[in-house]
Amino acid sequence: MSAGVQVFDRLLEIALLVQADMARELEPAGLTPARTHLLWEVHQRGPSSQRALATALDVTPRNVTGLVDALEERGFVRREPHPTDRRITLVTLTEQGARTTAEMEKSHREIAAHLVAGFDADRLEQFRTDLDTIAARLHELMDPEARS
Repeated sequence: MSAGVQVFDRLLEIALLVQADMARELEPAGLTPARTHLLWEVHQRGPSSQRALATALDVTPRNVTGLVDALEERGFVRREPHPTDRRITLVTLTEQGARTTAEMEKSHREIAAHLVAGFDADRLEQFRTDLDTIAARLHELMDPEARS
């Protein structure tokens, strides 16, 4: 088996492990990976229209409506009118949503620190650069315009 295939297999293994860990940690709160992604986007962007969230998540506006409905029902987000454009409804974090995303951010930092403990700065920078290259190539493969 080539080194490239071994690297790809390891990346797939890591992706599955991260996804399984996220699901295990977030399921008790009623958060699926898709709901968590939307919650994280609102945390990062601040109050956002559902259309902007659909674009950020690369899903349909209808899909975002379902995600926001579920998050609103569980108390993580609320819908508010846009202050200057009555046609737009903004999705904002509630106090519970802000607490949850703060906990997610803390956990994110702790896991990252644990995973790279013992790597020297140069090795870590090279690893990040290599991962950036792999991510860029994956984005290219997923972009139908780049492939034609």
